[in-house]
Amino acid sequence: MEEKKQKPKYNMWQSAAFMIRLAIREREKKVPVLCVLTALLAVASNLTGLYIAPVIVGSVEVHEPLDRLFFMILAFLALNILLNAASGYLETNVLYGRITVRMALISKINNKMAITSYPNTCNDELLKKVSKAGDSLNCNEAAGEAIWTTLTNLLRDVTGFLFYLTLLSSVSPLLIVVIAAASLAGYCINRPLAEYRYRHREEEGECDRMFFHFFNCTEGRKMAKDIRIFDMQPWLQQVFDGTRAVYCAFHRRVQNRFLWGSIANLALAFLQNGFAYAYLIRLVLDGRLSVSMFLLYFSAVGNFSAWVSGILNGFLTLHKQGLEISNIRECLEYPEPFRFEEGEPIAVDGAGEYEIRLEDVSFRYPGAAQDTLSHIDLTLRPGEKLAVVGRNGAGKTTLIKLLCGFLDPTEGRVLLNGRDIRRYNRRDYYRLFSAVFQDFNILAATIAANVAQTEEHIDRDRVRECIAKAGLTRKIESLPQQYDAKLLREVYEDAATLSGGETQRLMLARALYKDAPLIVLDEPTAALDPIAEADMYSKYDEMTRGRSSVYISHRLASTRFCDRILLVEGGRIAEEGSHSQLLSLGGRYAQLYEVQSKYYKEGTDGNEQ
Repeated sequence: MEEKKQKPKYNMWQSAAFMIRLAIREREKKVPVLCVLTALLAVASNLTGLYIAPVIVGSVEVHEPLDRLFFMILAFLALNILLNAASGYLETNVLYGRITVRMALISKINNKMAITSYPNTCNDELLKKVSKAGDSLNCNEAAGEAIWTTLTNLLRDVTGFLFYLTLLSSVSPLLIVVIAAASLAGYCINRPLAEYRYRHREEEGECDRMFFHFFNCTEGRKMAKDIRIFDMQPWLQQVFDGTRAVYCAFHRRVQNRFLWGSIANLALAFLQNGFAYAYLIRLVLDGRLSVSMFLLYFSAVGNFSAWVSGILNGFLTLHKQGLEISNIRECLEYPEPFRFEEGEPIAVDGAGEYEIRLEDVSFRYPGAAQDTLSHIDLTLRPGEKLAVVGRNGAGKTTLIKLLCGFLDPTEGRVLLNGRDIRRYNRRDYYRLFSAVFQDFNILAATIAANVAQTEEHIDRDRVRECIAKAGLTRKIESLPQQYDAKLLREVYEDAATLSGGETQRLMLARALYKDAPLIVLDEPTAALDPIAEADMYSKYDEMTRGRSSVYISHRLASTRFCDRILLVEGGRIAEEGSHSQLLSLGGRYAQLYEVQSKYYKEGTDGNEQ
């Protein structure tokens, strides 16, 4: 059964009002004001163009003097130039305000995703909304900015419609009815055409993504060797032909529908203008209408039809953009599973003692068939070094996410000094931790900023101290700009380059700079060889003395220095004890340790041979 589409939370008028309020809050009141002025100027310019020819023809009919006729033409031209210049000036100046409002929405979306509860970062519903919000804010023509043009055009069309309605009502109500009926028929034809592409935008996006993904893959240097070694060209040609066929088939369907729609519009325009032309000529022949007034009314017929069509299409466009603005608002208002400012504060003391206890904790990821962790009881005591080891997929990282408060258990509780962490401000809880994860990020900034994680109020002496403790002083001070050297060559051409081990030490310096009472290391050395990893863990051991720390590794030898080691298998704590205790137990830990140590010994022998 087809999934029922969720009704948007806000309608088009609520979305429009939201954008106006946002412009006012962002100190861009000129945006809605200039929209009104632009619409009025557009109507004034249109009316000037409408009256210029009939007035001149009327003056000729009554034999006005040539100099007066010439002055009248100059006055109309000057007024038209003035109105167009003013309209162009407003359109240029309103652009910057519209961009500011759109950038404010982008900033709000980015801020939402930067500070939202961690489970939301993996929530498919929110991620889809954020992706669509990005599409609605990615350019000037996207809904987040184009809605101002739609509102301006709607105001222009409604104002013009009222003027022209008053004008044509003096001729015949029948003429108005025929024009309105033709415009409504044209709208009924064009609306399904416009909605067809909108309804199939995901299909079109999929076609575009397939097409451009193919080019990105085949044009890059990464595939150059594979194409030649495996003779992939014929296969790639088949893929390209299939992708192109799908792409062309979609656009052919769209163009066929628009072709028939254009033919229907031409037929309606012919019938409407033919009726209006015949009716007005009849009035002229009966002496009830002058030539100048005939010219005025006939021009008004075409413009009146344009106003009606503009209003109908404007509402259709505003409806679509309202849906997209509603999606943006729903992103910003997406509920938070964690407490933040409304939670109890935590006064974090770097030298304080904190005990974290997992009490009968189970966790299952949304949509999963079984628990990743099941009935875990664990206490991290103040000052204790705890290692969590096991094979990939055993649940080690999920355990750390629960300890750090990134996830809440589906069953059981996580307690901080005996109190459930769900009652606290979660951001305060995060301040208890300093961590180095396997997937860490280097920012396009100076080395000092990467350590301090800020560009302002950097404690330079503390940066040097942490760099020294991490064993990176010699490398940093050998660089021309030392602590002000920039990182990330993708952004800065003169950026410094650090090796894998040096980057690991930089991450350690970052963790030390925060000076948190609890330190977590989640397989940060997985990419290093065993000897380099053992050296790095030795450095971690030295630097974290006196603090509670948790180490995760799938290499058992690296965490022998820890006070307690947990072997996690099948979502449970299979064994627990010190390294020597677990070896003497002769259980699963001892077996894995023997396998790994034998592998490294064989690798050493092979190298020696």
